[in-house]
Amino acid sequence: MDTMETLMSRNSIPPKLLSEPAPSEDTLQEILDTAVRAPDHGAIQPWRFHIVRGGARAQLAEIFVEALLKRVPDAPEAAITKERNRTRFAPVVIVACAKVTTDHPTVPIIEQIVSTGAAIQNIMNAAHAKGFGSFLSTGKNASDPHVKQAFNLTEEDEIVGFVYLGTPKPGLSAKPRPDVKEFCSEWTGPISAAAAE
Repeated sequence: MDTMETLMSRNSIPPKLLSEPAPSEDTLQEILDTAVRAPDHGAIQPWRFHIVRGGARAQLAEIFVEALLKRVPDAPEAAITKERNRTRFAPVVIVACAKVTTDHPTVPIIEQIVSTGAAIQNIMNAAHAKGFGSFLSTGKNASDPHVKQAFNLTEEDEIVGFVYLGTPKPGLSAKPRPDVKEFCSEWTGPISAAAAE
């Protein structure tokens, strides 16, 4: 698969539609190696990737349940079950975090988070190129202090996303994509509010 084919054919595959086999250790390392090729202003290297697999997936799910019950002590059983099942299907979960430098003189926090997002995109494209599926999730768990604590993150640090990896189940179809022209315009000067609408 060439580069353009990889970029144009990648789809997000929901975790329930991902299964074993997971990428081999060598393949996973190769996928992760692409992450540190992301743009990184100031060479801060904010990315941290926590690989969760095997029994650790159930541990992460229990942390999700604990976080839910801290937020909503009387959460219904269905919501608890949903959290407990989040990590059940995909054989690998990568928790992609940004260890934020708050006082850098030229690199704002947003650039460090964007760099981590770019690293995530590299991971997902590389996984696709290797024949695996992926899905990016955030939700309340990404910003929950209890979940962040499990990864030794400070209040300033961010969980940018949970990347689920595995082998796509057969028979999945490509999702429709919008026409990029709907989102592009030639800029020739300041845009008025009326023109923007």
